[in-house]
Amino acid sequence: MRQDWEPEDLIEVWTLLEDDMKKVRNKSGATRLGFALLLKFFEVEARFPESAKEMPAAAVEYVAQQVKVPAGAWADYDWQGDRIKRHRKEIREAYGFRANTEEDQERLAEWLAAELCPVELSRDRLAAAVVARCRNDHIEPPAPGRVGRLVGKAVKDFDA
Repeated sequence: MRQDWEPEDLIEVWTLLEDDMKKVRNKSGATRLGFALLLKFFEVEARFPESAKEMPAAAVEYVAQQVKVPAGAWADYDWQGDRIKRHRKEIREAYGFRANTEEDQERLAEWLAAELCPVELSRDRLAAAVVARCRNDHIEPPAPGRVGRLVGKAVKDFDA
């Protein structure tokens, strides 16, 4: 996720629409802000941030104004508890996605080794293909580090 956002880009990408506002209405404080930020991040990236630091500061400020919660409340959002798990599930469902499984990752590695590794040498492009395939199949992509390991496994399997 890029960190520098121009005001017009913030408005275009991070504005909460009517349906988004309906989803945050029953939440308050840090929970409201955290959910709204995760919702918009997922809309852009088709995945969730790995940590609070991945969220652009300008987006935090902009979304905080919209949900009427101080931007500093983002630091209080619980990244470990059941609440974030519920939020992620709710957001996935809102966008028609499901969490990826070990079986999904195994199938992706097999697909890469059989179909893309013979014609593509760039690991970055292979990783981008994994993310694109997941989005197309409405599966939440693995975290970026996991995608890298998956690509490595596929390249190793192809070489063998």
